Amino acid sequence: MARRYDSRTTIFSPEGRLYQVEYAMEAISHAGTALGILATDGIVIAAEKKVTSKLLEQTASSEKVYLLNDNVICGVAGMTADANILINYARQAAQQYLFTFNEEIPVEQLVQKLCDLKQGYTQYGGLRPFGVSFIYAGHDAHFGFQLYHSDPSGNYGGWKATCIGANNASAKSLLKQDYKDEITLKEAKELAVKVLSKTMDSTTLSSEKLEFATLNLNDEGKVLYHLYKPEEIDTLLKEHNLGGTNESEEK
Repeated sequence: MARRYDSRTTIFSPEGRLYQVEYAMEAISHAGTALGILATDGIVIAAEKKVTSKLLEQTASSEKVYLLNDNVICGVAGMTADANILINYARQAAQQYLFTFNEEIPVEQLVQKLCDLKQGYTQYGGLRPFGVSFIYAGHDAHFGFQLYHSDPSGNYGGWKATCIGANNASAKSLLKQDYKDEITLKEAKELAVKVLSKTMDSTTLSSEKLEFATLNLNDEGKVLYHLYKPEEIDTLLKEHNLGGTNESEEK
């Protein structure tokens, strides 16, 4: 029982816990799933879109996957409004680095900057933690392709494959079983749709409920970000016999 130790982020409980930060993490575990898989020749980020109403206008822009810099993208789980603040901060930090040093910011340095800001919101009175977790996918000259995950406490870690949001525990256990070190981008895409098909609450997968993005290098060695269009997602799902026809399309 919290016994009022959860009234502020600045109060430790007798067990040494910060309840407000834990509550923020709990809020994220009810959000739409997002997962990232690191391959030898690229990275896949896939995310579940929570479609709240058929009357909602589907926007052309992405709701769960964002471009932070030319070499870094991120997947989001949690409160989108909170995520927008952090995404704008990260974009600004990346551009400041580019302006100062005339080169792209190293991936881990950008993640660290964002996590420093998040950590500040757990230490000062009158502030609440950001209710959002990120999966970062990026490439730089120092360490090649990298995949990171950060949470509201400001902690971050490097991963080969990870998942955030609803049903993340079952998704992680599936990734642990099927992930192999020498996985290619094509196999990673297949694994991503397979894991989402087994962990998402909806019975059928479709482009309406899914966002998909890849990061890889082109022939000239430049980082290439590709956000899949609805038709491309449906094609990918059909390739692996996972696509379901939307009821609205049938009518």
